[in-house]
Amino acid sequence: MPRAAVLGSPIEHSLSPVLHKAGYDALNLKDWDYTRFEVTDLAAFLAEVGEEYRGFSVTMPLKFDALACADIVSERAKLIGSANTLVRTAEGWRADNTDTEGVLGALDELLGPSQPSTALLIGAGGTARPVLWGLAQRGVTDVTVLNRSDRLAELRPLGDALGLSLHAATFEDDLAGLARSVDLIVSTVPSAVVEEHLTQLAKAPVFDVIYDPWPTPLTVYAAADGYPTVGGHIMLANQAYSQFEQFTGHTAPRAEMLAALNAALKLP
Repeated sequence: MPRAAVLGSPIEHSLSPVLHKAGYDALNLKDWDYTRFEVTDLAAFLAEVGEEYRGFSVTMPLKFDALACADIVSERAKLIGSANTLVRTAEGWRADNTDTEGVLGALDELLGPSQPSTALLIGAGGTARPVLWGLAQRGVTDVTVLNRSDRLAELRPLGDALGLSLHAATFEDDLAGLARSVDLIVSTVPSAVVEEHLTQLAKAPVFDVIYDPWPTPLTVYAAADGYPTVGGHIMLANQAYSQFEQFTGHTAPRAEMLAALNAALKLP
């Protein structure tokens, strides 16, 4: 039986099994199975796992380890500096980063055919990196990174490689003016981080990577002012589609996978 799984710690909350199993059901892939494993030592796990495992979805805190353990690394995973996908190949484990496609799928839903050039990115942690990739793919050239501390030096090499002009901002700046000056806002931080600044920040279309609970306070405020919003569940679904295809070799049944995720989250 070919198998796949999601790896990380903690892992019991992961909705990846919901997405992948819905894909198997939709395509009648009765011989496939997908599960979760609590893993903290990725190298040791990979050394012992059976050959029936064709691929792994990798979540925190293993995304950097996934890159280090791989025999082959995709260009985008190398650029981002981490991987969320491991695929068994004849040459060994291949690392990829489909979080990039997750971000791009969410941005496409948020923006439609519009052509943004400026964005406000809230947060400078690990999720900020695939967000920058997705923004660049959508034609954004100018990104202001809003963070409690200036971490622009960490993101600058990636920004340069993507052709992005990066600027730093803090929560002491004119947030309302900043929010009004950009084409979209992407928040990669917990909702509590922006709780005191909602009325200032909700002045543009918003992609919030949080999906549980949904909607987030930031998207509620933005929607109340008439701006479109999209949540992290769309990112989660879109990153899973490519994983599903890399693991199974079949085109992902996107509608069925998204419907299963929405049902699990009790979304309409």
